Amino acid sequence: MFLRCASLLLLSLALGRAAEPAVVVEPPITDADRDHWAWRPLGQATVPSVKAAGRLANPVDHFIAEKLESNSLSLAPEADRRTLIRRLYFDLLGLPPSPRAVAAFEADIRPGAYVRLLDSLLASPVYGERWAQHWLDLARFAETDGFEHDKVRPNAWRYRDWLIDALNADQPYDQFVLHQLAGDAVSSTAALGTGFLLAGQDMPDINLAVERRHMVLNEMTATVGSVFLGLNVGCAQCHEHKSDPLSQADFYRLRAFFESALQFKEQKLALAGGEVSGRVMRISSKPAPTRFAVRGDFRRLGQVMKPAVPRIALGSVEHGPTSSRAGLARWMSGSRNPLFLRAAVNRLWQFHFGQPLAGTPNDMGHDGEPPTHPELLDWLAAELPRRDWSIKSMHRLLLASTTYRQASRGQGDRWARRLTGDPGNRLYSRMHRWRLDGESLRDTLLTLSGRATQRAGGPGVRPPLPREITSTLLKNQWPVSTDTEDHHRRSVYLFARRNLRYPLFELFDRPDGTASCARRKESTTAPQSLILLNSGFSLTMAKALAKRCKDGETPVGRSIRRMYGLLFQREPSREELHLAKRFLAEPSDGEVDPLTQFALALINLNEFLFVD
Repeated sequence: MFLRCASLLLLSLALGRAAEPAVVVEPPITDADRDHWAWRPLGQATVPSVKAAGRLANPVDHFIAEKLESNSLSLAPEADRRTLIRRLYFDLLGLPPSPRAVAAFEADIRPGAYVRLLDSLLASPVYGERWAQHWLDLARFAETDGFEHDKVRPNAWRYRDWLIDALNADQPYDQFVLHQLAGDAVSSTAALGTGFLLAGQDMPDINLAVERRHMVLNEMTATVGSVFLGLNVGCAQCHEHKSDPLSQADFYRLRAFFESALQFKEQKLALAGGEVSGRVMRISSKPAPTRFAVRGDFRRLGQVMKPAVPRIALGSVEHGPTSSRAGLARWMSGSRNPLFLRAAVNRLWQFHFGQPLAGTPNDMGHDGEPPTHPELLDWLAAELPRRDWSIKSMHRLLLASTTYRQASRGQGDRWARRLTGDPGNRLYSRMHRWRLDGESLRDTLLTLSGRATQRAGGPGVRPPLPREITSTLLKNQWPVSTDTEDHHRRSVYLFARRNLRYPLFELFDRPDGTASCARRKESTTAPQSLILLNSGFSLTMAKALAKRCKDGETPVGRSIRRMYGLLFQREPSREELHLAKRFLAEPSDGEVDPLTQFALALINLNEFLFVD
């Protein structure tokens, strides 16, 4: 045992020396390489003139209408006000509007009612809690290390709270990125944003510290490339990229920006703003060189690589960055950087319209899908800095468009032509429908049942799990939070463990945090209905909802109407009211009262699970 440990120590000390100092030879970047749409300079897109200009709200609609008219199609009619307010609430807040809010919006006949509603939701502190989850998916955020031991990072939540605050404050996007790449060089508060870099998996108990460092830096570099540049640079850590002009040297030059910053010390992370995670990350007094890893092998190190961005990314940007992380962040947002800007607005479009303009947001190279509306993508990319990098201003632009306000369903010959002429809705001839994600579903049930807790921030909380899950867990893998009020907090504040996702989230397609997730899948499976019908959480929510609707000796008809109002923000039809009364009049088995059973049935309806 002693000899084995000594051998490992000697090997660890030997690693890092230039075992293969041969000069790195890279394939040249050709004119044909630079002709790919993603790394061309931003086009000077002009807003097109279209026949339907009279009903269009802003330039976004002109780009959409031009493509529709060229395909003998047109924008769908505007959705009714109930649909619009539900759409805005779930999109921006992840919560349903109250029946009172719907009634007030429907009754507001003053000009600008829709825009006033939009502005009020963007100003809500709940907005940051909703939109943080989109970015946490990209940041591969969790509060544990992953891998076999999945150790807890007791202060990882500080990054999540920083993120919510930054979004609510509408921190300019260029500054938002700067703080996540180099916040520790800006201020103690901004340093918390740098938790983005270390949000990925780690294996603290690995035998060789140099191997651990290699794995963390490679994962960090790949994530920065895909999230901020839309380039799948991770493919080049072991070999030249098979499809894109990205060399292995490109990868290690990009990695060199982060090499000096990463230090491990007693498995605790100390930034200028305080302890954040299970690792140390700080600027070293002695710069650590990055060496080319032959075939990606950390034991076969070649020449030193100086910090630089991938060569293909320099083609349309005036100057490369300085060697610091702050310099890298400022380069990204400078000189109309086409990769950075296209990647940013492509994601924003996706979250509002259900699909990105360019179909693979984390990979805009040759393996990705080209944009359906390249001129619109470039116009939006140029618009972001014109709007002083304000994400809320970009929200306002997209959500105020006629395109966003379209109906998602309709009838008649014209509607049939939309379905046949644009079956995948890639031309945006109608608004897409989307299913609630697990977080919005849970938050909605808590809100409608009256059980939601408004506490914000702090360490992730752990509500109870089903016995069939807890019986398989290790000791202290999911210690339930002692304060029962915490069990009903907003889903973004639930403890995020990589190796154990909250059951409702897992079934409704939440990513596991092992890698950056640009776009969640949307599955339809039987277990989704089973958990909504049979889980202890669903039953508890249904009981609370039934109690809220019954409210003493309320007549059954009034209880039904109240439940429809809470769940669907509308009155039941005559037929629905008749069927509900008949269902509630049937004998009960005594275990679950009829109104609770009725509530369980309603929360399984598509009208509850989907947003038009």
